[in-house]
Amino acid sequence: MALTPMMQQYLEVKEDCRDCILFFRLGDFYEMFFEDAEIASKELELVLTGRECGLDKRAPMCGIPFHAANSYISRLVNKGYKIAICEQLEDPSASKGIVRRGIVKVITPGTYTDSSFLEENKNNYIMSLYMEKEKNMTALCFADVSTGDFNCTETSFDLSVVLDEISKYSPKEILIQENLDDEIIESIKERIQVTFSRLGEEFFLAKTEEVIAKQFANVKTNEYSAILLKCCGGLLKYVMETQKTSLNHINEFNYYSIVDYLSIDSNSRRNLELTESLREKSKKGSLLWVMDKTNTAMGGRQLRKWIEQPLIDKTSIQKRLDSVEEILSNMSIHEDLKDALKEIYDIERLVGKISSKSVNAKELIFLKNSIEKIPYVKNILGFFQSGLMADMYENLDELQDIYKLLDEAILESPSISVKEGNIIKEGYNKEVDEFKIAKAHGKEWIASLENSEREITGIKSLKVGYNKVFGYYIEITKSNLNSIPEGRYIRKQTLANAERFITPELKEMEEKILGAEEKLINLEYEIFVQVREEVEKHVDRMQKTAKTIAELDCLSSLAVIALENNYCKPKITNNEEVCIEEGRHPVVEKIIPSGSFVSNNININASDEQLLVITGPNMAGKSTYMRQVALIVIMAQIGSFVPAKAAKISVCDKIFTRIGASDDLASGKSTFMVEMWEVSNILKNATNKSLILLDEVGRGTSTYDGLSIAWAVVEYICNNKRLKCKTLFATHYHELTKLEGILEGVKNYSVSVKEIGSDIVFLRKIIRGGADQSYGIEVAKLAGLPDEVIRRAKDILNRIENESANDINIDQFTKTNTPITKEDSNCDLYLNRDAAISVNEQEDSKEKEIALDKLEDSQSISLDQVKKDSLINKEKLMSLDTNFEEKKKAADTNLSLQMDFGDIEKENLIKEITNIDILNMTPMDGFNKLYELIKRAKTL
Repeated sequence: MALTPMMQQYLEVKEDCRDCILFFRLGDFYEMFFEDAEIASKELELVLTGRECGLDKRAPMCGIPFHAANSYISRLVNKGYKIAICEQLEDPSASKGIVRRGIVKVITPGTYTDSSFLEENKNNYIMSLYMEKEKNMTALCFADVSTGDFNCTETSFDLSVVLDEISKYSPKEILIQENLDDEIIESIKERIQVTFSRLGEEFFLAKTEEVIAKQFANVKTNEYSAILLKCCGGLLKYVMETQKTSLNHINEFNYYSIVDYLSIDSNSRRNLELTESLREKSKKGSLLWVMDKTNTAMGGRQLRKWIEQPLIDKTSIQKRLDSVEEILSNMSIHEDLKDALKEIYDIERLVGKISSKSVNAKELIFLKNSIEKIPYVKNILGFFQSGLMADMYENLDELQDIYKLLDEAILESPSISVKEGNIIKEGYNKEVDEFKIAKAHGKEWIASLENSEREITGIKSLKVGYNKVFGYYIEITKSNLNSIPEGRYIRKQTLANAERFITPELKEMEEKILGAEEKLINLEYEIFVQVREEVEKHVDRMQKTAKTIAELDCLSSLAVIALENNYCKPKITNNEEVCIEEGRHPVVEKIIPSGSFVSNNININASDEQLLVITGPNMAGKSTYMRQVALIVIMAQIGSFVPAKAAKISVCDKIFTRIGASDDLASGKSTFMVEMWEVSNILKNATNKSLILLDEVGRGTSTYDGLSIAWAVVEYICNNKRLKCKTLFATHYHELTKLEGILEGVKNYSVSVKEIGSDIVFLRKIIRGGADQSYGIEVAKLAGLPDEVIRRAKDILNRIENESANDINIDQFTKTNTPITKEDSNCDLYLNRDAAISVNEQEDSKEKEIALDKLEDSQSISLDQVKKDSLINKEKLMSLDTNFEEKKKAADTNLSLQMDFGDIEKENLIKEITNIDILNMTPMDGFNKLYELIKRAKTL
């Protein structure tokens, strides 16, 4: 059997888009056939039917109404599919045989531009990745078709660097060479959900320079490398071929170097929750959630870019900070500015629609209303004097010529469809006005006809109606047919309860009305196209204005959060010091009850306090403290005020974090493997201007192995001249606290904990000195483990401690046979635990000496006896300061920094009393509760 002509046409069109789902226009529906129909019916939950196609079996088929296509397309694109739109290219009523059809657009995840289904505060990037192995070079290019953004860079190939850049932009689609290594593709897939489009090598080679030179008039292609031109040219060609329209709004070739911005690797972005939370994968709970108080979609996208790409140029940072400060000092003017910004629509994406010829009249009115507010915004800018604000004032184009054109041409409330008329305003075009008068007079005649016919026939229910099939008609119910004067009407249609009639005069007027309406619709569309093309000539001006408005909106947002959250202006330096007084975590403090966040100081530099070893139990706040330091640095380098009482921030070039642990079982990587990979990446790429956060390095393996690795990492960071960078190192290995005094720049800090009986209270305060225990069982109790488990854990711990009381840990590599002396006795790595505690508890020097003598008598142990159990290098341990008086003085200092625990208990008791629901308690419950409260109160 032979295929039907229509199916032959379908297969011919499908041959040009084999990697797409083909939406084939048939009348008022888009139909899908064969495999496309099976995929679409499953993904869109459509009924799968069949159609005779000339073969033995019916072709699988499903369809959707063309007017509802956008929502279906959006669902498919979000799942990674590409859609080819095949339209009828001629009027079916005027054609003979099969209607000519062709693909008018290919919609892919990276080229989707329908603003109704895109996140308004997030760019929709398509990316091109091109590599030349023999030169060890990589080029990356990113474009947003909806806004016209176009950014590109190149670098020597380093997979981690490439992944970091991709994570920064989070593209929805990546164009790659056909022969790109699968390992690279899999590494990208592990980090983001993205669609890959493989292109042949020739696609990146043919006419790339010509395409770039044509698209960007001011770009001199001889100033850029061949690999970069291939990458950018390939992306431009792909977008042109899929969109099948001009791309005038993609007119700025933005080349940047990766080192121009603060580098934050993909793991750190995730750990620090810059734009989305770790758990929910949503904006809420992220730094962006706190900082985004923008009033426009353009500003929202720009602020996201600022967070993704903090600055490293001190002058640029300072300009933003000075602008925020000036806005804060003029808050009454700022309120007016915010009100004006709220009424400005998304000019960037409106310009993209104008360029792609998809804008409608309603959207042009949005553009006009937005432009109307710009002179007012510029007037407000005139009140500010700081450098950045002054530049904005000078560069802000008011676009009043475009406003005048749109105001004169387009109706305030036009039709959404540009081919239904009701678009052009009266007085703009004389011919349009004449057609409108003819159409209006004709409809007036029709309206008067209904009244006159009712009077003549005496039929009160007579009405004049219209439909597209029969045109105008007179409708009379069957019960009144006998009242019609003989020969007055011509029967046209019979309904169940009525008859429809026409008259020669009615058909004559219909011809005049419909003729005028059709001509009016066509003429209005022609004039609309002329207006759109005139506006399109000024795309670059509108984009510059949109960019200025977006940056102003970002600065406004930074001022709002600074005022609302009591942030301070940081002092930006280049002295390799980060000094924060009463710093707070910007996100955590917004989630917990107001005023309950415990602030902390930090002073870290490249010399005497270069690496801070932070000890303390789980849940005490170590990770929060470390994250808040990184976030404060990032906020400062964005140009934002920061959550602190005061801050001096030295500009960092890179931030690395190794916080949290997770298995990557799908890739066959354990927790420890992932941890070591991340640490390796940090040690390879960090510089002496970087900030490193390391949390629990080595915990994924055995205690001895983990401690050894953690120790070695600390040594490497402190001793390697290329590194020696600012580092926060949180650990449960208390042995690492011994490094203070051994390694230059290492200092110990810990989280304050108060023991109340068998319970503990976390004070969330970071104090000088190391912690002496982990409180693991107490934390388990707080987490709600059964009492039986807690009791058993304590028994086991006591047994282990008793059995190991005589164990001594000394470096396993030590070869001497030196006995332990009294001078070594303060290190619990050497001594019997109970005896050592006895020594440390003696305040009187005489008593201390007696205790030491008892200890020496009971513990006559040589180094050889414990060599096999040792962990720590003996020479380093012997250099530790064991002066009891100094240690006692340091401990007293730490205690003075702690909060008043009695006040905490009293406050908790008051809260508990105020929360008692006495009305819902039995008398016995009430007595019991009262007894419990009295008992607790007596202990305070």
